[in-house]
Amino acid sequence: MLTSSHAITRTGLDAVALKPTECDVRRALAVPLDTVTIDYEGREHLPDEKTLAELADETNLRLTVPVRADGFDPLGDDSLFDRIPENAGHVLVAGHPAYLSENERTRAIAPRLGTALDREPDAWVGTEGVERIATATGATQFELLSRSTDRQLRALRAAGFEGTIAVYAPTVLEEDEDVILDAVGEYVSRRKPVARALPDGAASDARATGRAREVLSTASRDFALVGSGDEVSERVAELKAAGANLVVGYPARGIDPFLD
Repeated sequence: MLTSSHAITRTGLDAVALKPTECDVRRALAVPLDTVTIDYEGREHLPDEKTLAELADETNLRLTVPVRADGFDPLGDDSLFDRIPENAGHVLVAGHPAYLSENERTRAIAPRLGTALDREPDAWVGTEGVERIATATGATQFELLSRSTDRQLRALRAAGFEGTIAVYAPTVLEEDEDVILDAVGEYVSRRKPVARALPDGAASDARATGRAREVLSTASRDFALVGSGDEVSERVAELKAAGANLVVGYPARGIDPFLD
């Protein structure tokens, strides 16, 4: 475990989310945070059992589980559940269409979430695209940061939701605007309100100029955590004041900046 002098410890983040196509997920062991989530990017990129067991022994590990995907379908082929260590947790999600076959994308989500929660009652539930279904489960809500997250958090708490809420956000520990746009510009450009606001054909990275750059710069702060460690820390504190229990950062520039 690294010392508290590392960049990530100054942000107030509670967990790190890693993508197996971008780094060796064993590097999570160098991150001075107790909780690690591993995103699903297709079964061919699922870490092997030895790696998952090592991470589960050393961290509070959670693995994203797309309940419509073959291998993780609790109402069908559930063979990949056996690869997840018993001491690891789950983040149940509908599954990004990019990682699902045409047939998998047609499968009903609600009954699969319900069945998966019956077998893993401590699982988190990803809300993206299935907010009402996720809330109805009463399980830990795994929210994707957006410009309306603070308002939605307050509304949930005001309505009496007492469950745990975790917020996931791409994170860039950098103040340089070009670096920020290169790291998350493409990501935020795909969010619907941003896509509508961008001029046709505009660049979505540091090459963006004029109106496109203004839109992307604002969206980077709406849909991601960016800036110095102190700036990210302030934003994390705002989210927790609004009702979030946990904030999970995905290192959009790679894991090294988290360890500086």
